[in-house]
Amino acid sequence: MRWILALALALAAGLGSLYGLTGGFTVLTAEAARRQDVARHPRAIPSAEVLAGDGRVLGLDQDLRRDGRVAIINFFYTRCLALCLAQGSLTERLQQAIEAQGLQDRIRLISISFDPRDQAPDLARYAVRMGADPDVWQFLSFARPAQRDAALGVFGITVVPAPLGEFEHNAAFHVVTPDGRLARVFDLDDPGLALSAAESLSAPSTKGAP
Repeated sequence: MRWILALALALAAGLGSLYGLTGGFTVLTAEAARRQDVARHPRAIPSAEVLAGDGRVLGLDQDLRRDGRVAIINFFYTRCLALCLAQGSLTERLQQAIEAQGLQDRIRLISISFDPRDQAPDLARYAVRMGADPDVWQFLSFARPAQRDAALGVFGITVVPAPLGEFEHNAAFHVVTPDGRLARVFDLDDPGLALSAAESLSAPSTKGAP
C-alpha cells in the first residue's frame, strides 16, 4: 500500500508541474505557455538604445511610442546565412502584404540585430539586400550589450555563440503595440497570423462610438 501511495503522490506532483508549464493543460510546451501568457498580459519593452542604419541612436521604447504604429519585430544578424535569410524573405513578403493592403500607416516592420559587430553601414547594406522600404521596414542593432540582454529576455530570444563568429538563435514574429508592449508572438511559418494580429491591434478604437 505504501508504494501505491508514494506512486500516487509522485503522479500528482508531476501533473501539478505539467499543469503549470502548460497553462492549465491548454498548451503543450513551456514556450507555448509563455506565448499564451504574453497574449493575456502584454509585456512592457524595456528601455534600450538602438543604432539605426542612418547612424542615429534611438530609444527603442520611445521610438515605438513616437511612431504610433503597431510593429512586427524580429531578431537577426547580418552575417547569418541560414535562418536569418529565410526570416528576411518572409519579412519581405510581409512588407509586400502591408503595402498591398494599404496598412503602412498602421503597421511597420523592425528587424533588430543582436550582433555587436553590426554597425550602421552593415544595417544599411542589409536593408538594400532585403529590398526594404524604409518607410515600412527598419533595421536596428543594440547599442549596449546589457540592454540587449534585457530586451532579448522579454522577447524570449536565446542567442548562443557558435564557431566562426556565428550564433545559434531562435526566431519568431513579435507583435508590439504603439505603447511599447509585446502583445503576441508567432512562429516564422505564421506570418499571416502575425499580420492579422497586428491589423487587429492597430484598428481604430470604437469606444464611445454611437
